[in-house]
Amino acid sequence: MNSVSAMGSMRYAVVIHKDENSDYGVTVPDLPGCFSAGETLNEALYNAAEAINCHIEGLLADGEVLPEPRFCEDLWQSSNYADGFFSAVVSSTLPCI
Repeated sequence: MNSVSAMGSMRYAVVIHKDENSDYGVTVPDLPGCFSAGETLNEALYNAAEAINCHIEGLLADGEVLPEPRFCEDLWQSSNYADGFFSAVVSSTLPCI
């Protein structure tokens, strides 16, 4: 299964971090500079979807090429994400072609 759907959406892997006495932090490895947070896991993932959509809109407005999303399996072996856990968040703002 590809991470790009025929309906104009993409699934980006996100890394979720949670330290004691902190909110959940979310980074998007395939979209450098795209991150979010939330008090609950659900809120963090919802906010991550919003951040991904805004980041993609900015890239498209600037005429940038969208990075190809990688699968969680391709990322979790990196020592950069050893203390996080993974999920996938769907972006729904891609133009349909």
